[in-house]
Amino acid sequence: MSNATVSVHDVEHDVPLAGVPCLIRALRCDRPLEPPARIMLDDVAQVVLGRGELGHARTGDELAIRCPDDRMSTVHARLVREGQAFVLVDEASKNGTLVNGKRCERVRLADGDVIETGHTYFVFRARVPRGLSEGPTELAPAKEVGEIPLVTFVGALAKQLDRATRVAPSALPVIVLGETGTGKEVVARALHRMSARSGPFVAINCGAIPATLVEAELFGSRRGAFSGSVDDRPGLVRAADGGTLFLDEIGELPLPAQVALLRVLQEQEVLPIGATKPVKVDVRVVAATHRALDRLVDTGSFRADLFARLGGLTVRLPSLRERREDLGLIIASLLRRMTPHAARVQLSRQAARALFLCPFRHNIRELEKAISLAVTIAVGDAELDGPIAIELDDLPDEMRVTELPKSALAPERPSEDEDRKAHLVALLTQHNGRVADVARAMGKARMQIHRWIQRYELDLETYRKPR
Repeated sequence: MSNATVSVHDVEHDVPLAGVPCLIRALRCDRPLEPPARIMLDDVAQVVLGRGELGHARTGDELAIRCPDDRMSTVHARLVREGQAFVLVDEASKNGTLVNGKRCERVRLADGDVIETGHTYFVFRARVPRGLSEGPTELAPAKEVGEIPLVTFVGALAKQLDRATRVAPSALPVIVLGETGTGKEVVARALHRMSARSGPFVAINCGAIPATLVEAELFGSRRGAFSGSVDDRPGLVRAADGGTLFLDEIGELPLPAQVALLRVLQEQEVLPIGATKPVKVDVRVVAATHRALDRLVDTGSFRADLFARLGGLTVRLPSLRERREDLGLIIASLLRRMTPHAARVQLSRQAARALFLCPFRHNIRELEKAISLAVTIAVGDAELDGPIAIELDDLPDEMRVTELPKSALAPERPSEDEDRKAHLVALLTQHNGRVADVARAMGKARMQIHRWIQRYELDLETYRKPR
């Protein structure tokens, strides 16, 4: 992310979107399960961000956005409209305002900028479709349709997911496009659940099966059809009878298998290897790939007629770095799935900052692994019934990129890390180096106190000496 202006385009048609600026209250890191919200800024001259009862209210052309965040000042920062843009101004807040991880006093906002005020993270969008302001501003994860919510603050994606929901009860084939890890299988599973089809959901990675075995795996075989075929095998297409067949990385499917798949789609029947009579099947096919199928058609490595048959509906999933406003939604959904103690989980400001600034080259899959690791460590450190605190140290090494150079910090405002060290030293002095008492005073697990002592290279014996 940078302060260079980024134009917003429709994912499907690559044309500029007419719309209005908005703020997404994406995540409150001390309460990550709190539903995020979208707040439209059309016809607003000034926005006040500050501490107060959760909500937003408008007076004339001024909008006040309040968050019950004890790290925010009553008037923390302002967004002031200058022409068609907004400038963020820090109002000498106690804990400062950060944009894209850097403390600032005044900055012109660019599309996609991440604003940090206390424990609360906002994402600024320069233009979103105007019609979104007519719908609900708060989005909660829809647990009934998938492990990752099929809800989004990204306008073009919201439109596609709405269309997918409407065609879900049909037998229409669907293609899901997107980079690795963007959630293509999650969309396929959600379509299957919403379809109410009685059969199973069967997933296969076409790129993971040796080319010589693809046809047998997909379409089945009769005993003796080839060397090593010692019994009849129904194949994955018939295993999905009455349900949904998910073909991941369909661009890797060999041409002979593409011919057989075309027959399944056209005739709703499958011919096992070595058989003389086809078998009727009722399957709904959802295909996915990170490759451009139209280009594969142009090069002759993917059949044009199969491409046409698969193209009932196409859903294009953006990368996670293009949808940072959805981070709160996705993190909340992951926490609910990973631990029964999700309501006790909190993220430190530094941990949350690292997640918002991470490039996520492997998308949601990378985020999922990071949250899983952090939750596992944090649960082990937490006291019974106490908060489960995810710290920066709990994230994978490559994500710990939020430490700012000291020159970027105002000298009168110590960093959160320095503030914590000073607090820890004061408590160790007060309690004569008794870790249990310090842990109780800070509301943390003893293991976490020991980790901080090691991190800050403190000597407990220094505090245990008589004074």
